[in-house]
Amino acid sequence: MNKIEAHDHKNIFIGLSHPEVIKYYGVQYSSYESTQEQMNWYSNLEKSNSGMWWAIRLKASGDFCGAIGINDYQKEHNKAEIGFWLLPEFWRKGFINESGTTVINYLFKELKLHRLEAYVEAENENSSNALKNLGFKHEGRMNESEIKNGEYISVDIFALLNTKD
Repeated sequence: MNKIEAHDHKNIFIGLSHPEVIKYYGVQYSSYESTQEQMNWYSNLEKSNSGMWWAIRLKASGDFCGAIGINDYQKEHNKAEIGFWLLPEFWRKGFINESGTTVINYLFKELKLHRLEAYVEAENENSSNALKNLGFKHEGRMNESEIKNGEYISVDIFALLNTKD
């Protein structure tokens, strides 16, 4: 796992302002400065007290592919929400499965989390399938639970329990 570095912020802005990436993603940035501020906050769990993210990189070159991390870390309940995204040129190549496995192992072994949750727009089949491949179980659908672009959307909830804790 690689911490997000200052030189990654440009790629994060490119990704989280890209129409294909943010189509089903809840975070988007309209300026480089807002990306920088958010990533500085998320790069340190002690500072943010609720989330941390890592860069997904190619092993051979170290090129930035996307990011994976947690939000809404609740130490008192031993749980957090996991999220991820990739630049489009890296889709469907197994990067989420590989990086997800590494991050999940870290979160369960080092942070002693018991539960990881993921909230996915109901139409986002690719993210739903990636979560299922990581062992997450679909727990249900919250119908018309959020507003995006002036329309109600439904959100699926997935969870993975640490059965070894």
